[in-house]
Amino acid sequence: MFFQLSEEHQAVRQAARDFAQQELLPGVIERDTTMKFPKEQVRKMGEMGFMGMMVSPEYGGGGMDTISYVLAMEEISKIDNSCSVIMSVNNSLVCWGLEKMGTEEQRKKYLPKLTSGEWIGAFCLSEPEAGSDATKQKTLAIDKGDHYVLNGTKNWITNGGSSSVHLVMAQTDPELGPKGICTFIVETSWPGVVIGAKEDKLGIRSSDTHTILYNDVIVPKENLLGPAGDGFKFAMRTLMGGRIGIASQALGIASGALDLATHYAKERKTFGKAIIEHQAIGFKLADMATEVEAARLMVHRAAYLKDQNLDFGVAASMAKLFASDVAMRQTVEAVQIHGGYGFVKEYHVERLMRDAKITQIYEGTSEVQRMVISRAILQGQLYQPMWK
Repeated sequence: MFFQLSEEHQAVRQAARDFAQQELLPGVIERDTTMKFPKEQVRKMGEMGFMGMMVSPEYGGGGMDTISYVLAMEEISKIDNSCSVIMSVNNSLVCWGLEKMGTEEQRKKYLPKLTSGEWIGAFCLSEPEAGSDATKQKTLAIDKGDHYVLNGTKNWITNGGSSSVHLVMAQTDPELGPKGICTFIVETSWPGVVIGAKEDKLGIRSSDTHTILYNDVIVPKENLLGPAGDGFKFAMRTLMGGRIGIASQALGIASGALDLATHYAKERKTFGKAIIEHQAIGFKLADMATEVEAARLMVHRAAYLKDQNLDFGVAASMAKLFASDVAMRQTVEAVQIHGGYGFVKEYHVERLMRDAKITQIYEGTSEVQRMVISRAILQGQLYQPMWK
C-alpha cells in the first residue's frame, strides 16, 4: 500500500490550512464565546469550494474524492469545529444525499446553491424519542394526492437556524415501521416550518443547533427524495459516509491539540530547559503523536474504500470510534501540558477539549459504532477466527 499523497491532495490540504489560519483563526474565540454563527466565514468556504467538495462540477461542486475532503476537514477542524461541522453536514449528508438519490430536477435546483454556500443544508433525522434508534420516527407525512402534509419535531439539528433546505425523514405509514419512512426535501421558507431556540452547547458553540417543528407543512410530491419507503435505508447509508466526515473532524481536533501542545512544550521552560526535554512531557507527546497518526491512517483508509466503491461501513465506524476517543484523550493531555494556561481561552486547547466530546455522540454514538463493529465480527465480515 502506498501512503504518499498526490500533488493534488497536498495542494488541497495546503489550501485548507491557509484558509483556516487566515480566515477562521481570527475571531474564533469570540465566536465561540458569543455563539455567533460564522456567516461570513461560511460564505468564504463556499467561494473556496469547501461546501460541495465531492459534488460533480456539473452541479457546481469540486468533483473531488473523499481523501481530499478528509484532508480539508482535518485542517479546518484544527482551528474551528463550528465551521467544520457546518461543512461536514453540507458535504457528507445533504449534498451527497441529493446527488446520489435525487432526480435530475432536484439536483439542478438545489445543489448549485448548496455547493456555492448561498444556501446551507440540514439533515433532519433525530427526534425527541428517536436518537440512536432512528426507526422510531414520529414525524408524520400524510399523502394527500399531489402533496404531503408534514407534521412533527426534529431535535439537535445542525445548521437548523441558518439552513435554507432540510432533508427530513418522516413516517408515511406507521404500520409499515421502518419501511414506511420516506425522505423529503423541505425549504425552510415554506409556511409551517418553525425554528426553535438555539441550543447553548458545551462545544461547537458558534454552529447553530436547533429544534425544528413542522406544522402542516405542504410538501410537493416532486420533493420526495428517492423511492417511497426508502427513507430509513437512505438515512443509514448517508450516515455511513457522514461518519468519515466526523472522524476527520475528530482527527483535526486531536492533531490540532498535538500541534498546540508541541509548540507550547518547546517554548515553555522549567528547571533550565524546555519542558519537551523533560521525559514526562516528551513521552506524553510521543504517545499523542502515535495515536494521532494511527487515527489518520484509519480515517484515510475509510475514505479510500469509499472512493473505490468498496464496502466502507465498518471502516467508517472504526475510524469514527477510534478518532473520537483519540480526540478526547489528546485534548485533555494538551490542557495538562499547558498547565494553568490550558485552562484559559486564549491558548485554544480548552475549546478543542470541549469540541472533542461531541464527536463521540453525533452521527452515531460510540456505543452505536461498537454495535456496528461487533455485529460485523459476529457475522464473520471482518476476521476469520483461528479456532473453529
